[in-house]
Amino acid sequence: MSTSSRSTARRGSAAAGAAAALALTLAACGSSGDSSSMPGMDHGAKASAPSSPSPSQAMGDMPGMDHMATGDGLSDAQDGYRLTSTDATLPSGKRTAYRFTVAGPDGKPVSDFAVDQTKRMHFYAIRSDLTGFQHIHPAMAADGTWSADLASLAPGSWRMFASFTPAAGPGKGKDLVLSRTLTVPGDATKTTLPAPAGSTQVDGYTVTVKGEPMAGMSHPLTVSVAKDGKPVTDLRPYLGTYAHLTAFHEGDAAFAHLHPTTEVTADHGGPDLNFQAELPTSGNWRLFLQFRTGGTLHTAALTLRVG
Repeated sequence: MSTSSRSTARRGSAAAGAAAALALTLAACGSSGDSSSMPGMDHGAKASAPSSPSPSQAMGDMPGMDHMATGDGLSDAQDGYRLTSTDATLPSGKRTAYRFTVAGPDGKPVSDFAVDQTKRMHFYAIRSDLTGFQHIHPAMAADGTWSADLASLAPGSWRMFASFTPAAGPGKGKDLVLSRTLTVPGDATKTTLPAPAGSTQVDGYTVTVKGEPMAGMSHPLTVSVAKDGKPVTDLRPYLGTYAHLTAFHEGDAAFAHLHPTTEVTADHGGPDLNFQAELPTSGNWRLFLQFRTGGTLHTAALTLRVG
């Protein structure tokens, strides 16, 4: 079979898998005012001003019902929209703000965004070695300028992702993920990506991931949460779901974002959370799983090998 034939067959398999399950968004979402105790996984930002979604937008707030965003987030422009910022560098070792705008096809700053998972803008910062993960909901000024309040950044190269859905104009209703890189000056020390593993620990919780996804194909993943050897059943809703899963690809930091298909009923989620994963590229992906117990947001990280 030729390379093009194999690619066609793979795309056909992916489409069939997606028809049988809920394929989830490659759009970013984050935490607001919460923090993780894991080093290099800080959170924090002012929340966006509240906004009421239209009936069609509200679908994005339903667990497992997010729109499918196109692309891997590695470009600063898509479909006439462009992520712009004057911040090419940021200082290390202290809290700082990253300011940016989203310009529309007419070249003007966009200020009308749809609500997706209770927020109008979701923002991520990730270092090139996939450390330093931050997940933020920035605040927007009247002129369309967003300000993401970042925790301390380690020296090195960083990529800033913005995920949003225009509420008007040519891109109305389409989920977009754009990104830009910046440099944090200083003596940068690269951290080796941990080897693929089926489980990890955070804040006394054990998070286990089961599944063997193949690149470009929809495949189920099951995430289980336990503490002291006992299944956890008190997960609280977080952005309309019981957990939030983000993945970054080793080498280029390509972005993928998925949510559990598990229905949210009350403050007693867990221990098992079901995801439908569709990771576009083979290789190692660093997964960041966020879940809430009590008033604390936890962030667990592990490496997943995708064939």
